[in-house]
Amino acid sequence: MGAAPSRHRLYTDLSWTWPLISPPEHYAGEAREFWNFLRAGAVGKVREVLHLGCGGGHVDSNLKKYVRITGVDLSPSMLRLARRLNPEVTYRRGDMRSVRLGRTFDGAMISDAVGYMRTPRDLARAFATAFRHLRPGGAFVSYAEHARELFEQNWTQAIRGRRGGVEVVFIENRYDPDPRDTSFEATFVYLIRRHGRLTVETDRHILGLFPTATWRRTLREAGFQVRHAKPDPATPNDPMPWFVGRKPR
Repeated sequence: MGAAPSRHRLYTDLSWTWPLISPPEHYAGEAREFWNFLRAGAVGKVREVLHLGCGGGHVDSNLKKYVRITGVDLSPSMLRLARRLNPEVTYRRGDMRSVRLGRTFDGAMISDAVGYMRTPRDLARAFATAFRHLRPGGAFVSYAEHARELFEQNWTQAIRGRRGGVEVVFIENRYDPDPRDTSFEATFVYLIRRHGRLTVETDRHILGLFPTATWRRTLREAGFQVRHAKPDPATPNDPMPWFVGRKPR
């Protein structure tokens, strides 16, 4: 296959693979961490939360037992999955850099979708959206899954999923062709077997890569009071940096 893989198929024609390769039940720990950080970061009770970049609703499916959620995502295909999984959650289509809902929340969060902020300006716009949608004293929580300090060149993993007669092996490779810029490429290969018959699909994503200092500075510039939070004690070996910002009262 000499042609370059097309981009973002995970969020269009291959979105159906997402529940197979990354099932909702795998997000229970992440949802618990978000909930703990939101409660610790906010002044007052956290009753309603805005989830920017909610994807297929897998985090929401675990978080909704704690709090009311409004989710926003750019992909219609992922929103269809989210609505099917979480019919009691409110979902809206929008870009986390520019969406405006005309209301405020007790908390706001961005999970792994923040990785698609490829420039400092993109990151700043996403944080500004979160800030705008918070009440005074509200908390914002996110994490730097792809922090520059933790990036491993040519990192590769393979995961498997199955439903009925369909099996999917999902292979991901991360590579930074130019360490001087603020992005890297993630290439996905899907080995899809329908009753044993193999189809191979490819996908390419360009994601942002920033040092944690950029995260802290950009959050402060958005107006947040910032603290660097540690992961849940149940996951002590997870080095991924989490950040909690509070909107001043």
